[in-house]
Order: sequence, then C-alpha cells, then structure tokens
Amino acid sequence: MTFFQEYGLTQPLAIILAIDLSIAIVLLALMRYLQGWSIKVNSSAELAERDNFAFGISTAGAVAALGIVLTGAITGEAAPSYLTEAIGMSAYGLFGLVLIKFGRFLHDKIALNEFAKNAEILKGNVSVAVVDAAAAIATAIIIRAVLMWAEDITVNTFIAIFSAFLISQLMLVLLTRLREQRYAKRNQEASMQQALAQGQTALALRHSGYMIAMALSFNAASHFIIYQPTGYVSNIIGWFVFSLIMLVALSLLIALVKKLVLAGINLAEEVEKQHNIGIAAVEMAISIAVALILTGLMA
Repeated sequence: MTFFQEYGLTQPLAIILAIDLSIAIVLLALMRYLQGWSIKVNSSAELAERDNFAFGISTAGAVAALGIVLTGAITGEAAPSYLTEAIGMSAYGLFGLVLIKFGRFLHDKIALNEFAKNAEILKGNVSVAVVDAAAAIATAIIIRAVLMWAEDITVNTFIAIFSAFLISQLMLVLLTRLREQRYAKRNQEASMQQALAQGQTALALRHSGYMIAMALSFNAASHFIIYQPTGYVSNIIGWFVFSLIMLVALSLLIALVKKLVLAGINLAEEVEKQHNIGIAAVEMAISIAVALILTGLMA
C-alpha cells in the first residue's frame, strides 16, 4: 500500500480530481475573458495598459465567485465513470457561471438601477466595482449552498437551483432597498446609489459587507429545507420564508453587535459624511463575522 492509498487517494480518484481541476481552470480562465467580452472591451488592455483598478476589482470578484461555485460542484467522491464526472463538473460549472452573470445582470438592472454599472467601472469607479464584486461573491455563496443542498444531475435539480437563485436575488434587492431607505432617512432623502456613483468607497464597503453576510445567512437556511425534486412550489416557499427570517435575524444581530463593538462612534457621520474607509471596513468585518457565527450555530 502506497502513502497516497493509505490516505484514501486511489488512482481512479486521483484521475477524477485531475478532471475536476482541469475543468475548473478552464472555466476560471473563461470567466476572466467573459468580463471583457460582456462589455465589449479588451480585458488585457483594461488590466495592464489602462491600469483600470475598478475593472480589476470587478474581474477579481467574478473569478472568486466562480471559484466559490466550483467548490460546490467538486465533491471529492468517485463518480461511476470519468465521463460522468466530466459531464457533471462541466454542467454545474457552466450553470454556475451563467447564474453568476445573470445575477449580476439582475443586480445591475433592478437593485442598482440608478446608474450604468459597466460605464462607471470603465471610468474607474472603484466604489461601484467593490459593490459589483461583492454582489458576484454573494451570489456565488448562495449558488454553492444550493448546489450542496440539491442532489443528482437532473432537470429537477436545475429547476430547484434556479428557483432558490431567484429567491436569493429577491433578497438582495430587498436588502438594497432597506439600506437605501436608511441612508435616505439619515441624509435628507439623498440617494445611496448616487453616492456610490460619486465614488464613496466607505459606503461601498459597508454595503458589500451586508450583501455577503446575507448570502452566508442564506446558506444556513439550506440546513432546514428538505430537497424535494418535484416539490417546485414547496421549495420556493421554503427558501423564501427561511431567507426572510434569516435576513431579519441577521439585520437585528448586526445592529446589536455594531453598537457594542463600535460603541461611542457615530457610524453614519463617519461612513456617510466623512467617508471613513477604516470604520466601514470594520463594519464590513462585523457583518460577515456575525453571519458566519449565525450560520455555524445553525449548521
């Protein structure tokens, strides 16, 4: 018995892992070039010649998002055949890539509908790029959770994944609208989206933290919903109800923890008026930390 066999790495499993890794590398490369193709620019020129930091941040978010999705497709278990493994990995990977792109499209057109995201990124707007990257990563975390929740590779599986994906996008829009209302209330009815378009990076970091935290809490809901291949309506209702509950619980917990951790600091003044990136980064970390703890408790 060799060293690798002693720890469960047989030759068939090693080949399957090599297949998964190869497909993952191809898909990651594809995502990088899709970033340029989707907005009709040369990605190499934007990254290396124009030194467009915003485009780089947006691309980084897309690549990281796809990597997160692929971890949900790679199980580490031996498939019945190498062809089955290759088909399954490719199908989940491509479907995840499409959902990430579609999620970004929905986020641009519905959640952030007051400015042209791609135009802002090409102009070098780092704030918009940070939110765009966070939206992609949040979407990917949700897709991964649903991939781990669903089973097999059937039409019903993809319907279940797409249904949960739509609910997640609804939650992201709802979260954005709630954050916009709070911002407007504190800033004489000013628009949070316009503030992002004007380059307020601190505000972008805070909002990004909320989006990623919401996505992580969405993962907790997957532990309570039983996957039913043909239960289309019950799956959608289940995801909607638990996601709404988790969103409310998360918002209350984050507000409480921020008051304790950042006691004595006027967060609205520091982030929204003084554009304090340091405070915003701490807020972002708190949001994600609370979501991780909440998810861990419910796993």
